[in-house]
Amino acid sequence: MNAKRQFPENILAVLRENKGLRLRAGKSQHRFIGIWVVVVKDRAFIRSWSVKPNGWYQTFLKEPYGTIQVRDHEIAVRGVHIKGLRLRDAIDRAYLEKYNTAGALKYAKDLGSPKSKATTVELVPLSSTH
Repeated sequence: MNAKRQFPENILAVLRENKGLRLRAGKSQHRFIGIWVVVVKDRAFIRSWSVKPNGWYQTFLKEPYGTIQVRDHEIAVRGVHIKGLRLRDAIDRAYLEKYNTAGALKYAKDLGSPKSKATTVELVPLSSTH
């Protein structure tokens, strides 16, 4: 069994249903940005599409803490870099299934590219009560 903290089911349900997630990477008070999120095996994952030098992914590499906004909650999270190939393949499939409209599919496919796949981060809540 995974000993990591997990999001409560009501938060996971929102992450599964909503197309976007609001994220602030790092502990500073930067603005929240919108990114895509998928849920695989009751765990929340994000990837960087553009991999900008001072984007959220690089911030998580230096300082792996941040905050997400889910409905009326702000939840403190830790960003955990994921390297397992089978899990990353499952995340590829989850992006393609969730973001399957004509306008989104190109970006969902790009999120499965080696560049984006290497940026796979699991969002782990720092507290289990929400």
